[in-house]
Amino acid sequence: MIKGYTLLGQALARAGVDTGFYIMGGPINDGVKAAMANGVRMIDVRHEQAAAMMAQAYSRIRLKPGFCMGASGPGAINLTTGLANALVDCAPVVAMGGASPLNQLHTGSFQEIDQLAIMRPVTKWADRVLEARRIPEYVALAFRHAMSGKPGPVYLDLPGDVLYKDVDEDTVIWPKTFGVTAPRVAAGEEVVKQIVEALGASERPIILSGSGTLWSDASEDLTALVDALGIPFYTTPQGRGVLPEDHSYFFAHARSQAYKQADLIFVVGTRLNYVFSQGKPPRFAEDAKIVRIDIDPAELAQSDHVDIPVLGDARTVLRQLRQACEGTVTAERFKEWRKTLAQIEADKAPKSEQKLATDQIPIHPLRLCKEIRDFIGRDTILVVDGQEILNFGRQSIPSYLPGHRLNSGPFGTMGVGLPFGVGAKAARPDKDVLVLHGDGSFGLNAMELDTAVRHDLPVLVVISLNGGWTADPDNVKPGRYLGYTRFDLMGEALGCHGEFVERPQDIRPALERAQAAVRSGRTAVVNVVTDSNARAGTVSFTSFTT
Repeated sequence: MIKGYTLLGQALARAGVDTGFYIMGGPINDGVKAAMANGVRMIDVRHEQAAAMMAQAYSRIRLKPGFCMGASGPGAINLTTGLANALVDCAPVVAMGGASPLNQLHTGSFQEIDQLAIMRPVTKWADRVLEARRIPEYVALAFRHAMSGKPGPVYLDLPGDVLYKDVDEDTVIWPKTFGVTAPRVAAGEEVVKQIVEALGASERPIILSGSGTLWSDASEDLTALVDALGIPFYTTPQGRGVLPEDHSYFFAHARSQAYKQADLIFVVGTRLNYVFSQGKPPRFAEDAKIVRIDIDPAELAQSDHVDIPVLGDARTVLRQLRQACEGTVTAERFKEWRKTLAQIEADKAPKSEQKLATDQIPIHPLRLCKEIRDFIGRDTILVVDGQEILNFGRQSIPSYLPGHRLNSGPFGTMGVGLPFGVGAKAARPDKDVLVLHGDGSFGLNAMELDTAVRHDLPVLVVISLNGGWTADPDNVKPGRYLGYTRFDLMGEALGCHGEFVERPQDIRPALERAQAAVRSGRTAVVNVVTDSNARAGTVSFTSFTT
């Protein structure tokens, strides 16, 4: 005979889970112990939403499902903010929640609530285990659903009486496979021919790529295509680093003009959402042709103005296109287009650099970004979370490697920064991890400093301390002011190294001391007072007018 929770631990190990994030509580405690007994490192956090966020960061760094758990009732429900963020971000997170016993259903038992009804809108798949002997089967289902097609979060409900039931081992259902070996869907020959013809008629093409290129492991193939065809490229915030941003065909300061002047737009592995103004004028030319490559037919169906929809795996389709263009389209064809963008880049880059170098006090957030840019290595995992600092960081700090840039993504969830940083460090303990936080967003999950300290996951946390939420030069925003909290002292109280900075020339020395502490095994907090009136210019994402 074997307990249901023992089966859970064995199934998680067979699914390839090596790390999980959770908070203790009934009825999952013995399931956690069983997972640990099977070699899974379980990291207990200070809020379940942070557990889901850490699992998301882990998934993006390792390109495999992240894993998190919550106890019944509020414990499970607290996962939902992180799961919703993962859903919009298309990140595979396998979440499991304890639940009140099935044999007490509808009796008003402790923490009884319909957790499946709550989880279904924030996951791509959610289900409940009804028989203990089927626990391994459902665990495998969860992991396969998380990675099949377009990746995303899933949820498995684990009632207490199911977890604690004794099962005859001979009746246990063990699946043949826990993972997904997804077929690399290729584009049809006619579609590839259409794209090549469109390229032949184009004078000003661009590529817009997103995190789908990461999940498809398409970085090398996208680089090869860009190099061979000479097409300027841009990425979503979530897809940064898939090509290094010091590539000669990346023109950061010419982005707006490239969008408006492009006559052919390749959208690869990303949604046409608000980030790209849905691909519509005035951000893009009215007569520009759009080629969209996506693994999800529902995404392609949603775009009513795509000229050439391509259903397929990003890596496979990019490889097809490069082969199809050999001898017909070369980088020389778009030389003048690149020269136009390069001239805009040459005109704007020095002015941008001048803004970054400001010595003003209070410190301008752009100066803080410059100091971080010049301090970190090319392979540092950078997490940015906040409002103004997120936008300033997006404009000024480049990325060079796939999966090495994390932020709140299209759902705009505040508070992801520190959990993402801890999850990233758990995924890649060999990497430097720097979290650049706004002070408002930091406060949402600040106690995860304790998680980092307790579990020996040292990260460098830099806080842009502008006294509240967003910039407010006109002093009209209700609830904006939070004060200038000494988060460095809070960090010290939790066992971190702390630094407090008020002058721009002191930023670099503080970063160096903090990094030395991190490399000796201590999480560090660098608290930098910044200008409360500094507002980052960015495209308006929302409109509340009719």
